[in-house]
Amino acid sequence: MNNMKGNVKWYNARKGYGFIQCDDGKEVFVHRTALPMETSLNEGDAIEFEVETSDRGPQAKNVKKA
Repeated sequence: MNNMKGNVKWYNARKGYGFIQCDDGKEVFVHRTALPMETSLNEGDAIEFEVETSDRGPQAKNVKKA
């Protein structure tokens, strides 16, 4: 897996999920389980992450703020 970079398009902390806008223009789903404890995402945050394929499409994992 290669690390990707992008920005948080939107993230709903109450629901625990959102989407990342990758640098290549693609969108990737992100769930709170991909974030380190006590980490919250805000719209526009620059992040690094890995992508895995799930039954619902690409999903971010090992997310960290850049």
